[in-house]
Amino acid sequence: MPDPFEQLVDGLLAHNYGQVGDFLDPPLIVALRHHLLDRFERGKMHEAGIGNQALFQKNKAVRGDFISWIDETTANEDEQKFLRRVNDFVEYLNRTCYAGIRSIEFHYALYPEGSFYRRHKDQFRTDSGRKFSLITYLNEDWREADGGQLVLYGETEEKINPQAGRAVFFRADEIEHEVLEARRPRMSLTGWLKNR
Repeated sequence: MPDPFEQLVDGLLAHNYGQVGDFLDPPLIVALRHHLLDRFERGKMHEAGIGNQALFQKNKAVRGDFISWIDETTANEDEQKFLRRVNDFVEYLNRTCYAGIRSIEFHYALYPEGSFYRRHKDQFRTDSGRKFSLITYLNEDWREADGGQLVLYGETEEKINPQAGRAVFFRADEIEHEVLEARRPRMSLTGWLKNR
């Protein structure tokens, strides 16, 4: 079976995005889903906005998800396992592709039923530090009818089901994408590999 890190990089080089179905082990996916739902139920997730710092605003016509950032210094054991997995991928990426990644940032994301995120790029106009986007899904038994697909816009339009364990990897400053309306709660760990 091909190495998941190699699959992500090969997909990026061949199609401008990589995806792999087994980025995380099933028990870790279940644990992270539990932590996300626990944060949401305790009111520890907040409505996401668009833009950064002075340009930050909330706009439900553009984006309707709730997020909660993972702090590496206070992350629980399962979140630390996830971050180690990402850092192992970063080490592979830097070693094999000379990517120059120096830091990572990740948050939980929950899209309630009926929410979406309109077409956008993950790079801020005033901050070009985000080099790659990496999304890992936590949804159990996701079906096409549940909506919430990630749509990547490039030479072709690609739709990706947000199935548990699947990771998607693409250039933050190049690939426009959107999240279609979710018809049930949609959960992920979303973040960026940064060169500063």
